[in-house]
This record gives sequence, structure tokens and C-alpha cells, in this order.
Amino acid sequence: MKLLVIMFTGFALSLVGIRIFQGEWNVLFSGNFGMAVFLFFTGAAHFRYQKGMAMMIPDCIPAKVFWVYATGLMEMAAGIGLLIPSVRELTAILLIVFFVLVFIANINSSAKRINLFKADYTGPGMNYLYRERLPMQLILIAWTWYFGIYLH
Repeated sequence: MKLLVIMFTGFALSLVGIRIFQGEWNVLFSGNFGMAVFLFFTGAAHFRYQKGMAMMIPDCIPAKVFWVYATGLMEMAAGIGLLIPSVRELTAILLIVFFVLVFIANINSSAKRINLFKADYTGPGMNYLYRERLPMQLILIAWTWYFGIYLH
């Protein structure tokens, strides 16, 4: 949930900063900026915790570390895409699909009790999935839809 605090803080700072420097509230940009900040943090985590994240990927998928790095770069690219009006809606649609796929990896991770930070099997398990991950994924999907598609 720390990452949601980062997203909301990015949103609030952008909203206030734009108001101070441009004299108007730009909720559309600020909402997408908050998500972009979130995506940069999560994308960077793919490079720091690649072993643990590779463990989250279902066994049937080959080249796990490649996919960890690739998805980290995709998250960062999506953050940039949300800030570009001409590609914002397409980026948001693809990002929602991505969030659903990430949740599948989270189910696998929780079932195996993977601790992505330690790259071992001491993770919190299924309680974490239902108590924290599922609500967070729903917030991310709703946020992306609202600021990337609905307000677009």
C-alpha cells in the first residue's frame, strides 16, 4: 500500500503545483501523473528485485528474468504514455490489461508464499492477496480507467 501513497502524493503535488504555477486545476494531467509516478517506482523495482519477481511468474512461462525486465520497462513506458494526450487512451487500455495479468502472477505468488523482496518462500500467502493485493489492483484499474479513458 506504500505505492498507493506514492501515487496519491504524486497526484496531489502535481495538482497543487499546476494550480500554483498555471493558475488552474488540471485533474486529468495530475491523475495521470500520479499513476506515472507509481509506474516508475514499480518499474524500477523490477530491476532491484528481479529474482523474487521471476519467482512470481507461472512455471509454464520461459525466460522469466527477461519478462521481469521487459515488464519493468513497459511499466515505465506506460507512465510516459499516460502523460501524452495522443496515446493516453490506448496506453490506459493496455495498462488495464496489464494489471489483470499482473494479478494472475500475484495469485501464483501468494499461493506459493513467495517473498519477492527476499526471493524465497516466506511470503504472507493468500491473506495478503485478498487483504491488500486485490483491493490495490482494483484501485489501480479504476484510477487508470477514470483518468486515462473516462476523463480523456
